Amino acid sequence: MGDYLKTNYDLNDVELVSVIDELPLWSAPFGLRLLEKIKYKKNITALDIGSGFGFPLLEVAMRLGNSCKVYGIDPWEAAVQRIKTKINIYRITNTEIITGVAEKILLPDNSVDLIFSNNGLNNVGDLDVVLNECSRISKIDSQLIFTFNTEKTMIEFYSVLEDVLHEKGLSNEIDLMKNHIYKKRKPPEMYVRLLTDRGYEVKDVSKHEFEYCFVDGSTMFNHFLIKLAFIESWKEIIPEGRQNEIFAEIEKRLNRLAENEGVFKLSVPYVLINAEKIRNNN
Repeated sequence: MGDYLKTNYDLNDVELVSVIDELPLWSAPFGLRLLEKIKYKKNITALDIGSGFGFPLLEVAMRLGNSCKVYGIDPWEAAVQRIKTKINIYRITNTEIITGVAEKILLPDNSVDLIFSNNGLNNVGDLDVVLNECSRISKIDSQLIFTFNTEKTMIEFYSVLEDVLHEKGLSNEIDLMKNHIYKKRKPPEMYVRLLTDRGYEVKDVSKHEFEYCFVDGSTMFNHFLIKLAFIESWKEIIPEGRQNEIFAEIEKRLNRLAENEGVFKLSVPYVLINAEKIRNNN
């Protein structure tokens, strides 16, 4: 009898209920696009760089099936434990999670057929080293596919921030803001060059966009995702003694924008790069 007929899930089990809605809203638009472009094959080895809470890692693992081995790597121990809980509840048997950084991937040379990363490569500590590792572990004809948001992400917020900093005479902080953006959101052309240098042929660079809409700037600042993932890095741009002043002014202006336009929108443009390993780089 096929294991898929064993559907004795208890819908009143608190652990099961806690992971049914496991898809993170922020990463969903990027990840859904990535899932469309992955080449699904039997008997392959795959790796998700920056596996986070398990999306799209576990979805890819389930689509590939038990003839394949799928690894995830992430330095965030709490997130790794969360993935392991999901693996157990979902009854996935082809997946292994590595707690560690992508600058040192503990897999053999020429052993991986597919590397994917959903907004992960743009968050590593040393992109050059990570791409060297990707090239090292990848077989010829393997696929490397990843998404990342661009320098225009949340431009509506950053434009107001820059205006306020300029008016307050904080020119050094404008430079900090621009460095903050570049550190996480490098141009697609740079990724293409780095991949080409490491033996990859870039097959596709596609650009996409989605929006976050809020009734005003105040609701944007109070949104859980914004507080969890963005505000701390925004605070680092501004001197601590002036943060209340600067953010209050930004909030006021965003609220005015929302009043004039009926809503406050944050644009999130992103890129998907699909590449193939065509030569070894040694």
